[in-house]
Amino acid sequence: MKIGIPLEVSPHENRVAITPEIVKKTVGLGCEVWVQKGAGESAHFSDAAYKDAGANLGTAKQIFACPLVLKVRAPEPKEIKTMASGTAVIGMLSPFNQSNVAVMAKQGLTAFSLEKLPRNTRAQSMDVLSSQANVAGYKSILLANQFYQRLMPMLMTAAGTIKAARVLVLGAGVAGLQAIATAKRLGAVVEASDVRPSVKEQITSLGAKFIDVPYETEEEKNIAAGESGYASAMPAAWMARQAALVAQRAKDADMVITSALIPGRQPPILIDENTVKRMKSGAVIVDLAAGLGKGGAGNCPLTVANEVVTVNGVTIVGYTNLPSLVSTDASSLYARNVFEFMKLLLKEDGTLLLPNDDELVQACMICHQGNVVESS
Repeated sequence: MKIGIPLEVSPHENRVAITPEIVKKTVGLGCEVWVQKGAGESAHFSDAAYKDAGANLGTAKQIFACPLVLKVRAPEPKEIKTMASGTAVIGMLSPFNQSNVAVMAKQGLTAFSLEKLPRNTRAQSMDVLSSQANVAGYKSILLANQFYQRLMPMLMTAAGTIKAARVLVLGAGVAGLQAIATAKRLGAVVEASDVRPSVKEQITSLGAKFIDVPYETEEEKNIAAGESGYASAMPAAWMARQAALVAQRAKDADMVITSALIPGRQPPILIDENTVKRMKSGAVIVDLAAGLGKGGAGNCPLTVANEVVTVNGVTIVGYTNLPSLVSTDASSLYARNVFEFMKLLLKEDGTLLLPNDDELVQACMICHQGNVVESS
């Protein structure tokens, strides 16, 4: 079976859905791999490397003619129109973008959106959200350090002592935990907050202080537990208490990393305009929810998608695709995730199979045979 990997055309996207390492493994399964010329250049994988690994190089037209297409981002409408009915697509396909999903369904595509993988042991090797969030969390601290005009660790020198930077991390999912770990390795003093009580131990085990917002009702406790490991929208009363604590901590913070996301909903506001006004001049906010909120904002309403702005001396970084800034390793991790999922769709002879009884396959399917597949 032919498997096609196109050049990603989405703005600010430098990743690629397959690497030479995974090309070798895919060819070993009996598949014929076609990679669009130049598809890996932004991630520093050359056409020659793909060819040496056993891939064929082709044009976009040849790639989208393959019965299975691997993508990083959801295909654009113009790309969808070039694919034949029955083509299978695997990638991070933005399942909550209903209009684009409808276009894929109308074209007759069978699309698998890896963001919808359940959080269980079997799916761990395919978990694109976690692998890419790890990269984003790491990069967020490096970006904050880039725009912060002081040093991260405490230094004791003959010229005097420099205090360690204070880092505040809001949201302790995969990205937040990696941000904590990276900041600690660079010598910062770290505090962190999350709605889920279960992450307190993870935060403290990394050497950070947990900002505890007490639950005053059973409803708050139940919602905080989340579903399938994801955070849920908290009641307004709890959010108000958290905002008050965050405002106190942010006032003393040198760097703030916000990474609070709720699947299928706009991200919550964690750092409001008044809090930003009280922060120190020279402080940096890196908003990992940038572009997902109202008007392109994120966890901070002052965030501007894909821009760096300064408000009252506070730098707010609104890059929307941090994994793409570490495109080589981000692509390597992503390609391994996709390969593990793809194996669920292949028979032993390398032909395409769509199992009806596989919970992971069914969870990720968002359209099939001309219909949008509703989540169960």
